[in-house]
Formats: sequence, structure tokens, C-alpha cells
Amino acid sequence: MWFGVSDNLLKGPLEDRHRELGATFAEFGGWLMPVSYGGTVGEHNATRNAVGLFDVSHLGKALVVGPGAAEYINAALTNDLRRIMPGKAQYTLCCNDSGGVIDDLIAYYVSDDEVFLVPNAANTAAVVAALKTKAPAGLTITDEHRSYAVLAVQGPKSAEVLGALGLPTDMDYMGYADAQYGGVSEGKSAATGESFTVRVCRTGYTGEHGYELLPEWDRAAVVFDALVEAVTAAGGEPAGLGARDTLRTEMGYPLHGHELSLDISPLQARCGWAIGWKKDAFWGRDALLAEKKAGPRRVLRGLKAVGRGVLRADMTVLDGDQPVGVTTSGTFSPTLKLGIALALIDSDAGITDGRRVAVDVRGRSLECEVVAPPFVEAKTR
Repeated sequence: MWFGVSDNLLKGPLEDRHRELGATFAEFGGWLMPVSYGGTVGEHNATRNAVGLFDVSHLGKALVVGPGAAEYINAALTNDLRRIMPGKAQYTLCCNDSGGVIDDLIAYYVSDDEVFLVPNAANTAAVVAALKTKAPAGLTITDEHRSYAVLAVQGPKSAEVLGALGLPTDMDYMGYADAQYGGVSEGKSAATGESFTVRVCRTGYTGEHGYELLPEWDRAAVVFDALVEAVTAAGGEPAGLGARDTLRTEMGYPLHGHELSLDISPLQARCGWAIGWKKDAFWGRDALLAEKKAGPRRVLRGLKAVGRGVLRADMTVLDGDQPVGVTTSGTFSPTLKLGIALALIDSDAGITDGRRVAVDVRGRSLECEVVAPPFVEAKTR
């Protein structure tokens, strides 16, 4: 089933698999994405309680290769790549000179001369263009968007699922390994049993213990078919974009275009922890240092509905009759069974955690409690 999608959307390598599983589709970041298979709430709960399988192959991929690749990336992106080593990945941000966020992304530190990047789908071209513009001679920066798929296996039984495929699971959080997967010789895929490389990273976007797998684009179906079987055997489900959004909102994880943007800085989005403040250089450093010294004019906070009602993005937050902020994301939390939202709240309003505010929900006032994200406990480590 299709909801409001055009004929010009980009498509991932597994569209036929999603159709066979009964997925509903929608547009996201210019891509046709599976929203749900059997229901968002069920997929959300399966991920929290067992395991969920997500196809997020729409995510971008870029490769930076050449002498001093890691040094260049460290001088461009916010986080300090020197905090990690080859075999580790790092959450970081690509900012402009004014401190606005071009994108947030994951950097895989392969070697001093190779860094693999996973930006958001809609921002991949902008990230690659920015990196190319300022790159020193000798570095090659390529857009690898359709070179690799991304499959996320998330939940308390995620290690069990990967173990069933003979893939590694014992890396530390944000650690990764390049493993050989044996493929299959039967079933839907056209594999002949030859092995191929799959990058496996201990990370995700749900707050659960989980992994993200990066097989080659044209090998994705082989891995996906095996994962569907293993996930089902473990009591889990394939999960779509709907559950991915409710899961990440419960964790307070930012989504670019909502909690991060060219107009929303990392400090406003509570992502200052992903900035290497002691580094001599990164894009937007002067602007962000100035904002840190002055204090951000608004800060991301969580809202929990006190009464019945579902919160959405772009709703006005009120302290009495005074507007003090705006919601950036909102949903019904299947875990808490109430409405939750993330909102940018004006710093000078003096709103503290535990305070009650109101949200204008299409002309109706919905009382909410201000809280510090996440809404539920993270289990990533």
C-alpha cells in the first residue's frame, strides 16, 4: 500500500522483499520507505522486548581516502576522532561556519588514511560537496550511496540473531568489525554460497542493544532473507519507519530537520557532548564556542502529556498564555502509553524539569510535564 508517494522516489535494494512482507510505504528524504508491516505499535514493542529488523539502506554513505584522511575529517567534523581508534565508529556533526548543522552522521575510523561516513539520506550530497570543497590535495571523497545497504538489528535478542548468521557480536559499543558472511545457496536470493564482506557495528537508533550491518548493495537481499528468518525465530518482527521514529523519540535522539538543522545548533539540541571543544579546528568552531559562552537561547527538552492527547511537531508550547517554545517531534509512546514530544524551549523562560506547561494541540490546551530526555532507559551498552 502506498501513502502520498510520487513516481520519482529513490528506491532501495529490497523493495520487492518489503512488498512480499506486506509493507505500507511512504516518502522519506526522497526515498520510498517501508512504514510498517503489521502495525507500528507491535513492531515497536517487538524491538523493545525481543528484536526488530529495519531496512535503512536510504542512509547515505561516503568514503574519504588518501594521506591524512582521518586528520582532515577531524579538522572538519565536530567530534574528536582522536578519542577513538581504527575499528571504532563515532557520532559527529558536520556544521557550517555559523554553527548550523548540515548533518549529523556516523564516522567509521578505518585507518589514518580512510574514513567511512554514514550521513542522512537527504543530506549526503551536501556533506560530500562540503568535504570536497575544503579537502586538501591527495584526498579522494566519493559518494557511495548505492554501494552499500544498511540493515539494523535492534533489541535484547539482536546478538542471538546475528549469532545465527555466524556474524560477530562481541564488539564494544560503537565498535565494528568487517566479517565474512557465507551467503546461502537456497531460497529467494540468487546467491551461490560464496562469502562476502559485511561490516557489523554495535550501534543503532533505538536505544536498545543492537547492530547495524552494511553489506554490499547488490548482496543485501541475501543478508535480509537470512535475518528475517532469524528475527522471526527469535520472536521479533521486521519493523518500518513508523517504529523507528517512535523508538528514537522515546530516547530523545535527534532527527535532522526536526531537532537539528542549519537553524538549530548542536548546543540547542543537547548534542554538545559530540563536540571536541579542545580541538584547534572544526567547522563552526568559533560560532559554537561563542554560543557556549553566552548560553544557547533555546534548549531541547522532553514533554510528557499529563492528559489524553497525541503531540506532534510544530505545536506551540505555552507557559500560561505566553509562548515559550515549539515542539520538534511528537508521538504516542507505546512503552509509556502516553503522548511525548521533544521541544525547543526558550532559555530565558526559566522552564525547569518537572514544571507543567501546555501545548496547543489544534486549538486545545494539553497539559504536559517538562522532563529531560530520554523518556525510557537506554540499553545500548
